[in-house]
Amino acid sequence: PVRLENYRAPDFAIATVDLTFILDPHATRVTAKLALRPRGGAKDLALIGDGVKLISVTLDGQPLATNRYVATPDLLTIRNVPAAPFSITIVTEVDPTANTRLMGLYRSNGTYCTQCEAEGFRKITYYLDRPDSLSKYRVRIEAPKAGFPHLLSNGNLLEKGDLPEDKHYALWEDPFFKQ
Repeated sequence: PVRLENYRAPDFAIATVDLTFILDPHATRVTAKLALRPRGGAKDLALIGDGVKLISVTLDGQPLATNRYVATPDLLTIRNVPAAPFSITIVTEVDPTANTRLMGLYRSNGTYCTQCEAEGFRKITYYLDRPDSLSKYRVRIEAPKAGFPHLLSNGNLLEKGDLPEDKHYALWEDPFFKQ
């Protein structure tokens, strides 16, 4: 059980989250760029996952050496993060068709869906994934035009357009802080 007496605010604030989903039934690629601000003096950043596959991780645009992080499908720990604001870009891969828990990114009758509350976001990418960690989100979705004529997310549509190989994209921005 989680008790109020044991509560501790997170050591990092995540101001913004920029997500890119390249939809694929069995290997959706998710790129998450997190803008972080330390606020607790911690030297290591621990982000929760739930069965995600790490493809790559960068810190302030530079690939992170493998001795700087430890990744399992359920936890990504980055050692010795900066004491000043920094960004991390995490690329993961998830299988929405195999996800039958109806949390994170999954498919239902051929439609891609997400359910991120209360702890579903960790099935998409590594994240603090706790209710007191609020961020603003920008989401880009890329998919084939055939079968996916509408690419929807929360917030305001900023732009949409065509991509090579008969694909298209939509970019959404949610102006309100969310978990």
